[in-house]
Amino acid sequence: MLSSLVLALSCLVISPNASAAPNGVPAAGQSIPLIRRSQPERTVADWESWAKNEREVLIAKYGGTMEKRSTGTNLMTNQNADSSYFGTVAIGTPPISFNVILATGSSDLWVAGQACTTGCSEVQLFDDLQSSTFHNLSEIFQIQYGSGAAEGTLGQDVVQMAGFSVPNQTFGVVTQETSGLLNPPVSGILGLAWQSLASYGASPLWQTLASSGAWTDPLMAFQLTRFINGSNVNTEEPGGSFTMGFVDSSLYTGIIDYQALPVTPSYWILPMTSLTVQGNSVTIPSGSSSYSAIDTGTTLVGGPSSAIQNIFAQIPGSQPGAGSWQGYWTYPCSTAVNVAISFGGPSWPISPADFQLVKLSESQCVGAFFELSSSTALGWVIGDTFLKNVYSVFRYNPAAVGFAALSNTALAMNGVNAPAPSPTIVSVSTGSASTGSASAGSASAGPATASATAGTGGGTNAASHRWGVPWVPLVGSISVAVGAAWM
Repeated sequence: MLSSLVLALSCLVISPNASAAPNGVPAAGQSIPLIRRSQPERTVADWESWAKNEREVLIAKYGGTMEKRSTGTNLMTNQNADSSYFGTVAIGTPPISFNVILATGSSDLWVAGQACTTGCSEVQLFDDLQSSTFHNLSEIFQIQYGSGAAEGTLGQDVVQMAGFSVPNQTFGVVTQETSGLLNPPVSGILGLAWQSLASYGASPLWQTLASSGAWTDPLMAFQLTRFINGSNVNTEEPGGSFTMGFVDSSLYTGIIDYQALPVTPSYWILPMTSLTVQGNSVTIPSGSSSYSAIDTGTTLVGGPSSAIQNIFAQIPGSQPGAGSWQGYWTYPCSTAVNVAISFGGPSWPISPADFQLVKLSESQCVGAFFELSSSTALGWVIGDTFLKNVYSVFRYNPAAVGFAALSNTALAMNGVNAPAPSPTIVSVSTGSASTGSASAGSASAGPATASATAGTGGGTNAASHRWGVPWVPLVGSISVAVGAAWM
């Protein structure tokens, strides 16, 4: 207040034409005109500096604390023509980069360890002896899949991502996994669902950051690229972006439609309210049977058998798959199938290119929607077949999932061959990032609890086995992944 008063008084001077009365007392009836001294015009940068200083001074004066919040971006890789999308985390001191599937359908972080004996070839391995900050929790864990398993021990260490650092993050160090569970160069999985779903009870990396106030906004967002059924597609292509603490306005247009989670958070669940095929409404289950797990770690879309049958009933020439293709449906490749889904807000269309999973022949194609087992805990699992068509946002508080239409900038990235992003590991203490950049943001991870008995899925033959239908090695070197974990 005093500094503001001094500033105000310094701007006022007595006119040289005013006569001063003896002893500085003006004569009766005499007026003293005042004029404002001219000031140079302030620039935006001047105002920015002043505003920052003013806020900091007042917070310090009245006993507040400055919030250290920030944002970060992790560039992703599109693996095997949209089969999976992976980013990078850095673990340990000194930090070592690991490629991990980013899965919003699970909550556990694990990577292959140096002692891994099976299923871990051609990937980066975590060596706990090389990290000065690693703490062995001496707990055994096992993650079971329909098509395989991973097992190892639990530990804690510094984990960095997109410029953020969590010093005591609990994660699994895998010593054995079923061959083919993940495809090189992927070393593990980063679960991005809620702590209540975590198989070993620890707070997921994202939730620690969001709950601690490390992010500018309590949300994370995805933009996924499309390369499926493209020509000359490399095994690894640019996969889009994963942002923490903000939404990238250059990647979407219009508003983000947020829909609140209908139940206590575990999966990122939304109720499916409508589905159309070729413009015709399809009968789908209601109530809890309409609950859909929104999962970036799943390649396709799985749903109730009755609903999937109703979808293909709208496509002339469709036939249920047999043998290894049981649970899938075929349809004429000459038919461009237009599906749109609503979760209580706008109806979001899926590109016919994404609906077509693979060609069995010149005339017969396999659809990207498959039937889930009747024993599945959820009605639907909404994977990348849908998520490639929207900008998706996962909000911590209030808990919600949001979708927006992709911008022309985002759409222009589809099918454009380019080098896949390379991780860059540097110190985050000055605000640098691993794969992307951001100002510093740190938090403390929650404590470890019981050992894991169930965990994340992901990669190749973990695919539809996880959802109750047989995995199929698809024609044209296409594979699918399912990243959601069962509770």
